[in-house]
Amino acid sequence: MRKRYRGQRTDEGVMVTVNGLPLNPRRDLHNHSPDGFNWGYGGSGPAQLALAILADHLDNDGLALTNYQAFKSAVIAGLDGDEWTLSSENVSDILQEIFNRDLAGP
Repeated sequence: MRKRYRGQRTDEGVMVTVNGLPLNPRRDLHNHSPDGFNWGYGGSGPAQLALAILADHLDNDGLALTNYQAFKSAVIAGLDGDEWTLSSENVSDILQEIFNRDLAGP
């Protein structure tokens, strides 16, 4: 199933959706940011967002927990501006790059 992840900063705060519905922050896996999602730097809000996107995309909590910090560094920390979108294809491509890099080693 194709998914579209969308983030927006508004006067009311930060909103992240998947296919138009609120993205579950998955604090049950790890509670980095009780204040919610964020992006554009390497902190706790971006970590929560990376975890939530991967948990939703992969539908595998273990894989999400193993890879979300690398995903945060590769993608979420670099998102710029008040609005962004990622497709499920974008997420899969980035994960493949992360897996390939990890398999190749130092």
